Amino acid sequence: MASPLLSLTWTDHITGRQGFLVVDRLVRGVASGGLRMRPGCSLDEVTGLARGMTMKEALHYDPDGRYVPLGGAKGGIDCDPRDPEAYPLLVRYLRAMRPHIESFWTTGEDLGLSQDLVDRAAAEAGLVSSIQAVYPLLEDEAEARRRLGDAFAVEVDGIGLDELVGGCGVAEAALTALDRAGVPHAGTRAALQGLGTMGGATARFLSRAGLTVVAVADIKGTIANPAGLDIEALLDARDPHGTVDRRVLRPGDRELPGAAWLSADTDVLVPAAVSYAIDSGNQERITARWVVEAANMPVRPEAELLLAARGVTVLPDVVVNSGTNAWWWWTLFGDIGANAEEAFAHTRRSMRSLVERMLARSLADGTTPRAAAHALVADRLPVIAERFGWYR
Repeated sequence: MASPLLSLTWTDHITGRQGFLVVDRLVRGVASGGLRMRPGCSLDEVTGLARGMTMKEALHYDPDGRYVPLGGAKGGIDCDPRDPEAYPLLVRYLRAMRPHIESFWTTGEDLGLSQDLVDRAAAEAGLVSSIQAVYPLLEDEAEARRRLGDAFAVEVDGIGLDELVGGCGVAEAALTALDRAGVPHAGTRAALQGLGTMGGATARFLSRAGLTVVAVADIKGTIANPAGLDIEALLDARDPHGTVDRRVLRPGDRELPGAAWLSADTDVLVPAAVSYAIDSGNQERITARWVVEAANMPVRPEAELLLAARGVTVLPDVVVNSGTNAWWWWTLFGDIGANAEEAFAHTRRSMRSLVERMLARSLADGTTPRAAAHALVADRLPVIAERFGWYR
């Protein structure tokens, strides 16, 4: 793909910390992509994430739906979200990015930031909304905003719908791969890195589908139990950053080093926390048959090639974790209402169809699933170009 349309680096005048914005492409003058905050976040990282957002938007385009595909973008701030300076820094970043957010960049939560926090900081920065650039594309802005607001107010068993839909999509991607391989859900083992927004929701859906979650990792280390973890108890004991209060652990649960999740005896491995978690060195510790990329860019390209040579299938992030972004737009544009069951059903149908097509293309072309996903994007872009006058 070509170079990004816009790439900028912002330096905070108070702390000296840097933030980034990359707009990969615009469709009808708008691009979509979340804002992350993590120590070490870089312009290269944000550039890769923005390109991935362009792909996600194209992959979920349905000519028969109301959802209008957008271009891809991403924001990032180099700061630990637990730092006392993090929130004021976020406000200053959003204030600096205000002209872009008002004009063409729709953003929201990503790694290190919750949607509530982004919304609060956006209001303090003087913004109407973090997604206000898309409002001119809506047929009925007031109704669309009401519908999305209602959807964000929905909770299922104590977790917000906006948090759950992404995990629903990740789990459905994994289940589709299992079903294609004829592997029963019951007795299949899963391990996850991260029990935050995406990882926690994924763990819930995998567990409720019958899989046994044997290990989860957070910032304190790995919690493991070969007989299976009590996922609901762990979810209830999380702090806002996805760290589990160890006082809820059962006698059979073990506390292991942070990297132990990689080598867990498991069939499905879900990196759901940070980018670049799996590299050419530690990939050899993985015994799982499938690596399901719930995080953005968790597997380095050279590691993916080595895993493929060992018969390990990597389901790529551009497909696997695309459910959250798609749900925002399905809801805002009116393809679905503010209803959990409708959201889950639509997410499952869309993700299963997408993963089926990706894996079928991978098998037919003799390529990796990631290469197949790129081929599907290449097929979609001319269709989008014909209907919307290309990226501009």
